[in-house]
Amino acid sequence: MLRRIARAYSTCGKVFPQEPVKPQLISSSVPGPLSVEANNQLGTIFDNRAAYFVTDYENSLGNYISDVDGNLLLDVYCQISSIALGYNNPSLKKTAQSKEMIDSLINRPALACFPSKNYAQILNEGILAAAPPGMSKVWTALSGSCANETAYKAAFMYQAAKERGLLDFNHEELESVMQNKFPGSSKKVILSFENGFHGRLFGSLSTTRSKPIHKLDIPAFNWPMAPFPKLKYPLNEFTQENLQEEDRCLQEFERIIKNDWEPHQIAAIIVEPVQSEGGDNHASAHFFQGLRDITLKHDILMIVDEVQTGVGASGKFWAHEHWNLTNPPDMVTFSKKFQAAGFYFSDENLQPNQPFRQFNTWCGDPSKAIIARTIYNEITQNDLVNKTAQVGNYLFPKLAKLSESYGSFFNLRGENFGTFIAWDFKHADDRNKFLFKMRQQGVNIGGCGDVSVRLRPTLLFEESHADLLVDTIEAVLKY
Repeated sequence: MLRRIARAYSTCGKVFPQEPVKPQLISSSVPGPLSVEANNQLGTIFDNRAAYFVTDYENSLGNYISDVDGNLLLDVYCQISSIALGYNNPSLKKTAQSKEMIDSLINRPALACFPSKNYAQILNEGILAAAPPGMSKVWTALSGSCANETAYKAAFMYQAAKERGLLDFNHEELESVMQNKFPGSSKKVILSFENGFHGRLFGSLSTTRSKPIHKLDIPAFNWPMAPFPKLKYPLNEFTQENLQEEDRCLQEFERIIKNDWEPHQIAAIIVEPVQSEGGDNHASAHFFQGLRDITLKHDILMIVDEVQTGVGASGKFWAHEHWNLTNPPDMVTFSKKFQAAGFYFSDENLQPNQPFRQFNTWCGDPSKAIIARTIYNEITQNDLVNKTAQVGNYLFPKLAKLSESYGSFFNLRGENFGTFIAWDFKHADDRNKFLFKMRQQGVNIGGCGDVSVRLRPTLLFEESHADLLVDTIEAVLKY
C-alpha cells in the first residue's frame, strides 16, 4: 500500500497513473504461446532470430512492456536503452498528433536541398538546446551508426583541409579518388579502443571491437586499436591498481600514435564513456582527461560516442560531463534515448567548405527532431536527470548488498552514475540463465559483453521500480 501511495505522488505516477505496480504474468512462460506463434510467422519474411518476444506496444505503458500474450514486464532494457520517457508517454503522443508532426511525416524533406522553414527552430528548441558544453552546431543523421560515420567523414575532411590549406583539389587527387587510390583516397585512420562498439556500417564496423560476430566476413579498414582499462571492483579497494592500469593504457595509446603510424595519420579517436556493448566497461575521469590531453598534443580529433550513454541515464545529460574536461571533445555523437541521431560540434571547420560532401537524401528527419524536442522539454521540466541520479544512488547500495550475499553476482559498477549500472556473472551460461529467469519473473533485462548484465531503464524509473527490481533479482539468485 505504501508503495502504491508513493507512486501516486511521483513524477511517473502523475504521467502514468494507470501504470501497474508490479508485473502481470498471464502465460506460463515468457515468451508465451501467442508470441511464439507470431514470431514464427514473422520469421518467414524477416530475420527475427534475435527476438526476445513479440511486443504489443499499444498495451505497453510507462516502465512496463507488454507481449502479445498480455504479459506486462517491468522493462529495464527499454529497446536497448532507447526509451527515455516510458511507453505511450502522453506528451509524446500529443506531439505525434500535432500538425507540425503530420507535415514533417507526409512531406518528409530532403533536408540538405529543401530544408523545412521550421527546422532551425526545431533544432534550437530541442537538440541544440541540449547540446553538450562547448558545442554549438549539429549535423543530424539517421541512426547511431550513421552519426558515427558522418563524424568520421567530418574528421577526415577537416584534417585534409588543414593540410591542403587554401589550395583546391589537384588533378591527381581527382583522378585517383575515382579508383579508390591515394592521394585522392585518404590514408588517414580512426583509432578506436579494445571492446568498443560504434555501429555496424562499414566505417563504424571497422572501429567496433566488441564481438567477432559483428565483423566476420565484412571487409574492414586497417585502423588502429588501443587498449581500454580493465578496472577492478570495488573501485575503493583497488585505487592504486586501477590508476596504474589507466596509466598503462594511456602510455600505450600515445606509443601507438608516435610509433605505429605516420605523423598526423590518425585523424581522430572515438571512445565511449562506458563501453556498453563490449560489457559496460568503465574508466575514470583521469583516463579520459589523459586521452584529451594526448589528442590535443598530437592534433588528433576526439569523438565521444554518446549513442547509448547520452540523454540523462548517467545522472548527467551527457555522460562525458562526469569527466570535467579542461577542453571539450571535438565531436559528440548521439542517438537512442533522443529518438534522433547526429553529432554535435563547435569548430565551423568540421563542416566542409564545399556542398554535397556531408550529404544524403534525408540528412536526419524533422519528425525525429520534433520528438527529441519534446523529450528534452520533458526531461528539463521534470528534472529527470537529477532524479535519475538520485534513483541510481538509491539503487546501487541495494545491489551492492546482493553482490555481497551472492557469489555469482560480482563486479558491480556504475556507482554515482545514475541508473547506468552493470554487473558480471562468472560464466556466459550463468548470465544467460539469469536473463531468462528474470523474464519468467516479469522483468525484461538485457546483457552485454560475454558475462555482463546491464540496466537501461527509462528516466521515469523510480525508487518503487528499483525496489521491485531488487526483490526480483534476489528471488532469482536464491534458486
